[in-house]
Amino acid sequence: MKNSDKRKEIMQAALELIAEQGFHGAPMAMIAERAGVGAGTIYRYFESKDALIAEIFSELERTVVESLMQGYSVDRPLRDRFIHLSTWIIRYFVDHAIHFRFIEQYMNSPYGVCLRRERLLGEARDIDLFRHLLQEGIDRKALKDLPLALHFALAFGPILSLLRDHILGFLVLDDALIRKAVEACWDGVRRQDGPG
Repeated sequence: MKNSDKRKEIMQAALELIAEQGFHGAPMAMIAERAGVGAGTIYRYFESKDALIAEIFSELERTVVESLMQGYSVDRPLRDRFIHLSTWIIRYFVDHAIHFRFIEQYMNSPYGVCLRRERLLGEARDIDLFRHLLQEGIDRKALKDLPLALHFALAFGPILSLLRDHILGFLVLDDALIRKAVEACWDGVRRQDGPG
């Protein structure tokens, strides 16, 4: 087995275990067993469990952004870009529920709190499509006069809730329901006297 394959298997095993059992329910010994390697082998690729978790998150985020960028154009109207990004993020996570479960845990844990704060305050150095889109809408007065954090909650809180319920089997997010949900989220943040 090549080193890159072993590294990927370790990351996949950790992703699965963490998504299933949480960060504390996935000790390194269990990750090693799932990956089919010795516990010490993990430390050849990752200096710590924290480094492994950070690398998984970073790789997942890159994958999600690459998916969102398919067909995305900053030249399109704000509403169209919002609909595109929101629809794609839902479809991506419907197809990759394990990624959603990991990222949601990460962002709501001490690992992600600092990143969330930096993004909401506009201090992050990364490219956050959603933050930039919402901030542009606020600056252009196309969105309600509310703080950025509240726009995130109104726009994406319902999406997160719908994804959780879909993954748990409480509802099925088909194309028609996704469209209605995304349009409702847009209506929740746009100025009523602004462009529709």
